[in-house]
Amino acid sequence: MAVKIEYLNQTMVSHFFLEGLMYTAEHPGLFFLLFILIYSITVTGNLLILLTVGSDPHLHSPMYHFLGHLSFLDACLSTVTVPKVMAGLLTLDGKMISFQGCAVQLYCFHFLASTECFLYTVMAYDRYLAICQPLHYPVAMNRRVCAGLAGSTWTIGAMHSAIHTSLTFRLLYCGPHHIAYFFCDIPPVLKLACADTTINELIMLANIGVVAAGCLILIIISYVFIVAAVLRIRTAEGRRRAFSTCTAHLTVVLLYYMPPVCIYLQPSSTGAGAGAPAVFYTIVTPMLNPFIYTLRNKEVKQALRRLVCRGF
Repeated sequence: MAVKIEYLNQTMVSHFFLEGLMYTAEHPGLFFLLFILIYSITVTGNLLILLTVGSDPHLHSPMYHFLGHLSFLDACLSTVTVPKVMAGLLTLDGKMISFQGCAVQLYCFHFLASTECFLYTVMAYDRYLAICQPLHYPVAMNRRVCAGLAGSTWTIGAMHSAIHTSLTFRLLYCGPHHIAYFFCDIPPVLKLACADTTINELIMLANIGVVAAGCLILIIISYVFIVAAVLRIRTAEGRRRAFSTCTAHLTVVLLYYMPPVCIYLQPSSTGAGAGAPAVFYTIVTPMLNPFIYTLRNKEVKQALRRLVCRGF
């Protein structure tokens, strides 16, 4: 009872101050131009992929349907973090974020990031069916199944994020309000709580660890079967085409999974310097994904040319 009274006598934090990225304060104008360039490329590239997939009849297969979802997720994920980083580079007020705004940013970030995690798993399953069971693929991955799998990734992602957001912001925040990070994420926000966060950290490690590890294991299993099936293809052209549809997906999976492992498996390492891995998968990877998929995929490149030609 004494603990409750002590907490009730404390003033809750109404705003947080985002300290931003390391070294950016020395040359804010230069970094502002860099981030606005990255953000423009990210949004333009991903929306162009989304428009191409949606408008070209040659790209109405399940693989490109999932690619459209990925492009939309990447554009949104970058929008959750980059504009606030740019605002913080312009003025000190831009570094301020309300308590409610911080909760919304944390929810949106984990909603989009976890949905993307589930989507990568679904995309690996799609490649497994297409390459390992080509005769059953049209039935096993029909339009209804495809829409159901895509919708389930969004639904589970929303639930997953809601759990983490509610657990994080049920705590009392009454003291320090400087977040040693460039956006509201679970580890740096928990450091400011006026309560024991051991349970939260354990749940975070268990939940995110199980989800990420489970998805990664399923992706690896899918690709073990895929590689075995591709090696059985007799023609070199057949093997090349099969591998070309998989290498892009494998590349983005590696780019996506490596940085979060550094962040969420070491929650105590948060700080201005700890933002580097997060920059990679929240800002850089969404920018690279359109290039990875277009440069490695002849069908997407041809569809982009047709779209450009129609535009002119």
